[in-house]
Amino acid sequence: MFALLLALSACAKTPEPERAFRNTAVPIYSSAVLDAASLAGRWQQVGTFAAEAGGCRGGMVSFGPSGAQGLQVEADLCLDGQRARYRGNARLVAPGRLQLEAAEGALAEPWWVLWADADSRTLVIGTPSGRMGFVLERGGVTSPDRLKAAREILDWNGYSLAGLQMF
Repeated sequence: MFALLLALSACAKTPEPERAFRNTAVPIYSSAVLDAASLAGRWQQVGTFAAEAGGCRGGMVSFGPSGAQGLQVEADLCLDGQRARYRGNARLVAPGRLQLEAAEGALAEPWWVLWADADSRTLVIGTPSGRMGFVLERGGVTSPDRLKAAREILDWNGYSLAGLQMF
């Protein structure tokens, strides 16, 4: 009987753990000085984390004006080689932290703005779980100095840069 139970338990599928692109033992920080109004407009996705090269290409995020119902968000992103889409509202739950309402999958996790350059041209977003992280740029072209800063911020927040793919 014991052998039968052991054989059955060996056949049972163990759920695979969620993929994480950051070491969750490393503290993660959001931008406490982020002004939500500075997010308004269209951003091009210029980088993402993925376990394998290829998959989808960069997408975009549009932030609408902040209002009583929150911040309007439309996203069409490439996350870990898969398309992820969202259209709805986001609440600012803490400085530099957004929660998309009724989002699914990786997009349901809180978005932490890890860094925005002084002129709001480059935006780095991650999650405490490390399940996703991406780099956004206004106009779609990242300067070498802002790209270097984005990489340093991701590294400082525990992300493994080996999985960072730039578009």
